[in-house]
Amino acid sequence: MSSNNRPLSPHLDVYKLPLSALLSIVHRGTGAFLTLGTIVLVWWLMALAGGEESFNSAQQFMGSFFGRLILLGWSFALFFHLANGIRHLVWDAGYCFEKDEVEKTSYIVLATSVFLTLLVWVVAFLFTAGA
Repeated sequence: MSSNNRPLSPHLDVYKLPLSALLSIVHRGTGAFLTLGTIVLVWWLMALAGGEESFNSAQQFMGSFFGRLILLGWSFALFFHLANGIRHLVWDAGYCFEKDEVEKTSYIVLATSVFLTLLVWVVAFLFTAGA
């Protein structure tokens, strides 16, 4: 018996994932990234307790391009995880399961995450620019 004309099973290259599925994957990724960012935060707090030399070293790293990039990613991950977590709480309450509502709340989660991240970074810039 030949099995050459059996249909292939669906693959991710064939189908476009809906936005809510992509956000579900990103939610898990941001959860992992928040763990790594929290380790960096603990390192910074330990440097603060470790004295002036260790604190200045940590501040130098956090003020570098790479350090700020990590902080930007961490802040976006925090706000995305928060907004998407609130959406999951709404779902747990039994609301917003219709296809159009799921799509609309997906865009709300993205917009809220970007807005809150930009807001924090602009306010931080304004406060540090005067110092």
